[in-house]
Amino acid sequence: MARSIRRSAGPVMLIKIVILAMLALIFISLFSALLFLYKDKGKGTRTAKSLTVRISLSLALFLLLMAGFYFGIVPPSGLSGATPP
Repeated sequence: MARSIRRSAGPVMLIKIVILAMLALIFISLFSALLFLYKDKGKGTRTAKSLTVRISLSLALFLLLMAGFYFGIVPPSGLSGATPP
């Protein structure tokens, strides 16, 4: 009896991984800014730099999602594959 090899959804799985990685980086940048704010007591520039990185990552994620929607990688129903009611 031959087992069929289940193939992943290709670009959809890749885009999910990229989205999760970007969200993790956004949260890491946010909490590093909080840590720098606490340690520097508002006198350093590390907090502003961390928040700038967070905003840049958020914009990049938004543009990635918009490009995925435009090119058909992200369907209108979302990445979960569920059909809307």
